[in-house]
Amino acid sequence: MTKQLMVGSVPVGGGAPVSIQSMCSTRTDDVEATVAQVLALENAGCEIIRVAIPDQAAAEAVDKLKERIHIPLVADIHFNYKYAIACAERGVDAIRINPGNIGGEEKVRAVADLCRQRGIPIRIGVNGGSLEKELRAKYGGITAGALVESAMGHVHLLNKFDFDDICISVKCSDVPLTIAAYRLLSEQTDYPLHLGVTEAGTPSMGLVKSAMGIGGLLCMGIGDTIRVTLTAEPVEEIYAAKKILKAAGLRKQGVNLIACPTCGRTRIDLIPIAEEVERRLANCEKDITVAVMGCAVNGPGEAAAADIGIAGGKGEGLLFRKGEILYKVSQERLVDALMAEIEKL
Repeated sequence: MTKQLMVGSVPVGGGAPVSIQSMCSTRTDDVEATVAQVLALENAGCEIIRVAIPDQAAAEAVDKLKERIHIPLVADIHFNYKYAIACAERGVDAIRINPGNIGGEEKVRAVADLCRQRGIPIRIGVNGGSLEKELRAKYGGITAGALVESAMGHVHLLNKFDFDDICISVKCSDVPLTIAAYRLLSEQTDYPLHLGVTEAGTPSMGLVKSAMGIGGLLCMGIGDTIRVTLTAEPVEEIYAAKKILKAAGLRKQGVNLIACPTCGRTRIDLIPIAEEVERRLANCEKDITVAVMGCAVNGPGEAAAADIGIAGGKGEGLLFRKGEILYKVSQERLVDALMAEIEKL
């Protein structure tokens, strides 16, 4: 089991539930736009939010943001250690840095000392694209060993300054490499791990890469907090993360929707029906399994474990519960009837 640290009020590691993160796409110094985006992310289920701190104006917005949001705020720092200092002084809940790119050891010490005094954890974020040149040369490119050596080198530097409140990430855009790096890292340390496949792309491919990389690691018991990186509105990252956690068996809240792929037996327009059911159940928190099936063959029988379900027939459909048929309704009323039954559960 990994160590546990606190990012604001959210525990990370040590057996705590895997938390969901995202990152704002707004300019951090545009407080109104950033707050609006964070509140939307909170509503979608985001539990930790990160903002970019590219300049002093962004750093000076941290306390203004903290006043108006409800989830922990992480400052993403590159190159200038003074921005990390400014964010820590303004009450940020965690800092993400790559200690290798914020200057010499004394600058790292200054950040570590202030974060230790304020109880602010630091995430060491190593990416394949920012790997040190000497490690690329040593390993002949970007490899799992190079990424882990980079991360652990930064850990040892923070440890040198008596700082131990650390989370680590070793993200890449290559899924097998990401999995290999996290597996190797998990063998060498018990610090909590932040999982992600960086630059995963648009939702169509990015969700596949993230499900394979993040989901695969979670199924191995590796990972304490996650961010799904998508070229999309940040809210889409939250929906994707929740689906990955549910598929990995780590989140029980909300509906588990199962649906058949359709075949030549299907006699109803199943795809739009399944999409409508998914949309209408998006905010349902009941821990139930709902089945949307195309025919009586794959309905009550194959989906017998479902708490409630519908199956299609010619011009009509039937509702069933735990494999037992309840009644038939017209196709037009099928989804409404299903929602009514769910309300009763």
